[in-house]
Amino acid sequence: MSEYEFDLFISYSRHGSVQKWLLNHFYGKLRECLADEYGSLNVYVDRQMPSAVHWPSNLRDALQRSKIMVQLLTPPYFQSSWCMAETRSMQAREEMLGFAGHGGSSQGLIYPILYGDSENFPDWGKVRAWRDFKDVAYPDPSYQQSVEYNKFHHKVKELARDLAQLVAQAPPWRPDWPLVEVPEPVLLPTPPLPRFE
Repeated sequence: MSEYEFDLFISYSRHGSVQKWLLNHFYGKLRECLADEYGSLNVYVDRQMPSAVHWPSNLRDALQRSKIMVQLLTPPYFQSSWCMAETRSMQAREEMLGFAGHGGSSQGLIYPILYGDSENFPDWGKVRAWRDFKDVAYPDPSYQQSVEYNKFHHKVKELARDLAQLVAQAPPWRPDWPLVEVPEPVLLPTPPLPRFE
């Protein structure tokens, strides 16, 4: 393959409530709003892996074949070796292209969304302008029945317009996009089966 496979790659930490929010609200609404703004865009989220794949390779390949990375920022995001490898890989691509303050365009290939408290982010994690979603960061399904959900829909619709523009301006795919090594997964021991007396 010698081209992009995904328009957007969603990068997030599995700690805290952001994963529930992503799966219960954000991912589906983003796809709907992107369809309204652009037609059809391919969005990668790590919940769509086929069975029996080597998931570190799948993540690495998906990132390398994605145009834009969308970060869902929380304090645990910056403590995750996986998230940091994804971020550093995309930063290295920006540097290669002279994007995001690396001698050329100030626009980058990383689009941050603020989900959690930014007071606990490292200083380097605060230098890029983000879209603030903290006021609509309700992970539970019941949120969809609230009046406030209209505000969430409006925010995602505005976000979709931005992302559609960024995707349209993405540079042509290159096979030498840099990738920072991701850690191998730690295989946890199988939990013991409960004993019935």
